[in-house]
Amino acid sequence: MPAPAVDSHTHLDIVLNGFRPEGGEPPAPEDVDTEIAEAAAVGVPRLVQVGVDVPSSQWSAELAARHPNVLAAVALHPNEAGAGVASDDALAEIDRLAALPRVRAVGETGLDRYRTGPDGWAAQEASFRAHIRIAKERGVALVIHDRDAHEEILRVLDDEGAPEHTVFHCFSGDASFARACVERGHVLSFAGTLTFGNAGYLREAAALTPVEQLLVETDSPFLTPVPFRGRPNASRLVPHTVRALAEVTGVELEELCAHLTATAERVFGSWEE
Repeated sequence: MPAPAVDSHTHLDIVLNGFRPEGGEPPAPEDVDTEIAEAAAVGVPRLVQVGVDVPSSQWSAELAARHPNVLAAVALHPNEAGAGVASDDALAEIDRLAALPRVRAVGETGLDRYRTGPDGWAAQEASFRAHIRIAKERGVALVIHDRDAHEEILRVLDDEGAPEHTVFHCFSGDASFARACVERGHVLSFAGTLTFGNAGYLREAAALTPVEQLLVETDSPFLTPVPFRGRPNASRLVPHTVRALAEVTGVELEELCAHLTATAERVFGSWEE
């Protein structure tokens, strides 16, 4: 690319070997470093590594502490919360991690009405509200997982009061929902799904979003962009989504990269600190 961009949401632990600390060994540091270097080599020198439970959040914070290219987000994923893991002790650990210098977001948290059935919805919402409070108390961004729960997400955010920087990870709504988010000042992060043939509604949403409220991500190893759809995703594939976003928005590629980097630094802070 003509200028650097940021992968605002990746799961390097899953990219490398599906690691969960309770189920196996963590990825070797040299393998992690290689993955990060491969992203930097194609113009993606900065990543946000995202936790989904206590062990992966701890690993994410540790990686960010040792690697200058990485910042961390920590949380209990809504499907984990719906399964009953959002105990007081687990939330206390997320709160502790959120205070660390290179942990710059609480997420991914939110609501998922696709994988979690109605029996888990109350637990999901309680966890989401707790994460919102942690983000505001710690002064960090909030990264939202929203699956089939658009209106419920906005209801909770409006009720609790959203943190200053609120990111809809892997934005999945239509133009109408995008407008509702943009009007509230939220940031919309687009993944490889933007490149899918059946995702015209996402391209419409991206086209109406102010460039200052846009981010890109991989959500790797998931949501691999065209032309690599069907294979595991990785941060080195971010350029495909950035180019698609430039085409949709009509913003020249180098200018778009500059905006995406500036927005990432506004939301997550400097990677140099």
